Amino acid sequence: MADGVPVYLNDATGEKLGFVDESLGKYADAFTFHLSEDVCKKLAGGQFIYSFDYHFSESAAAASSPGRRRIKLISIFLTMRKGYEKPVARSARKAETETEGAEAAS
Repeated sequence: MADGVPVYLNDATGEKLGFVDESLGKYADAFTFHLSEDVCKKLAGGQFIYSFDYHFSESAAAASSPGRRRIKLISIFLTMRKGYEKPVARSARKAETETEGAEAAS
């Protein structure tokens, strides 16, 4: 596939969000995501869970160890977390705590 591994929203019938290049670094399991800026921010912020569709590239009998067979990545699915609340920064939590403490003292 010329564009790499496709990335979809929810499942293979969902919106195609972009693609991923495999092994572009010195690590065999490195991925470079090519997604819109908005989707990247949500992914980096933990708003998605992800899953993979893959096939084994060799049979269990041909592998050196059945538990260590190579796989071929077919696609990646990003699914929005249910009930996700954006984390509050520590500085904002501290300011909120101080404000609540001042109100209680009044």
